[in-house]
Amino acid sequence: MVLALRDLDEVIGDYTGLSRVVLEYTQLMKKLVDAGREPGFSVDRWAPVADLVAVDSFERIGPFKETMNWSEYAAFLTQWAQTSAWECSFKRVTEVGNLVLLELEERSTVSGFSSAVNSATTYEFDADGKVVHLAVYLQMQLPDPETLKSYQGIQITE
Repeated sequence: MVLALRDLDEVIGDYTGLSRVVLEYTQLMKKLVDAGREPGFSVDRWAPVADLVAVDSFERIGPFKETMNWSEYAAFLTQWAQTSAWECSFKRVTEVGNLVLLELEERSTVSGFSSAVNSATTYEFDADGKVVHLAVYLQMQLPDPETLKSYQGIQITE
């Protein structure tokens, strides 16, 4: 089955609960990545996203099994936003209990390298409705080694 791609803004009104929070999170990410190349863009700009996460207990596991807490993730996002263009199309969202799975097609250009990937990201929420855990899974072609340089210094778990 092939899922039809849809614009996030077209579908967000169809969702409530934690699924809606995840879609709002994604809209914020798009807005902030677009703003990333503005003069003076800094880690402080991620405050609206921080409002949606449990910053003291947050953990993100990325596509290379790298782990980050909130402050590490915000710094990573800042660097990424300053050098990237990013957009996405909605495929599907599934909510079960305190877990939401969001499937997107993501398109980005990072340091001159353009790619399109299928992503599935799990968002786990605490009892207060804040994101405590993100896990990112990607289907993609092998990246150019230059693209991987942005991951230098980030801890990879075994």
